[in-house]
Amino acid sequence: MENYFNYFTEIEEQFLKRRGGGLLLSTLDWALIETWKDAGVPLEAVLRGIDAAFDRYDERPEKSRKVNSLAYCSQEVLTASEDMKEDMKAEDSTALEEAPSEQGDTSREPGGIANADIIAFLRRNAEQLAEANMPQAQGVSAGPLAHEAASTLRELADDLERRTKPRLEELERKLTVMEEKLFAVLLAATSDDQVVAVRAQADRELAPYRRKMIAAQIEQLHKQYIHKKLLEKYGLPRLSLFYM
Repeated sequence: MENYFNYFTEIEEQFLKRRGGGLLLSTLDWALIETWKDAGVPLEAVLRGIDAAFDRYDERPEKSRKVNSLAYCSQEVLTASEDMKEDMKAEDSTALEEAPSEQGDTSREPGGIANADIIAFLRRNAEQLAEANMPQAQGVSAGPLAHEAASTLRELADDLERRTKPRLEELERKLTVMEEKLFAVLLAATSDDQVVAVRAQADRELAPYRRKMIAAQIEQLHKQYIHKKLLEKYGLPRLSLFYM
């Protein structure tokens, strides 16, 4: 997918462009983008869905309220994603035969990401992890894992400097595993009361859009919302290349 690792940026730009600017994406919006990315919703489907939702909004005779959340576009994004799946099924066998060879080329730099930018991203995140004031609870300390992750990021950056053809898909998988470990230890070291409070906040923000989402998507949104709030609380970076 072209501009694969610009997923978040392109969605943000498209939403703000159609909305007319004037409002930054909320924690809920970023969590929603995360659920689409994790579910494998193509970038093109999200952009189509945003356009379709705003086209429908623009046709309304009265617009007493402005669109304040990306969640407004959720149903149209899912529809666009399903339509794209159907289109892919209808493609001829030649296209299907070519797909494996394209996917196998993991040395390709999606979206034209420069090696130097990735290396800087990894090292910047390593410094943030190394300097972070990580939480502790009875029997749980997030500090050692953060320092281990920082060391691994530096090693990955050094390895990337030596490679002429970086394997970005392999790198992304490693970063995803590291993030999942960090989330797990942060959740374990954070009090139940704090987690419950964050879930309640997510419920309030989701309330106007619940009818546009299925239960599994709402639960995934809660999960991503909590993750983002925990990272913000402790000043930690996202490790995925999608956040470059």
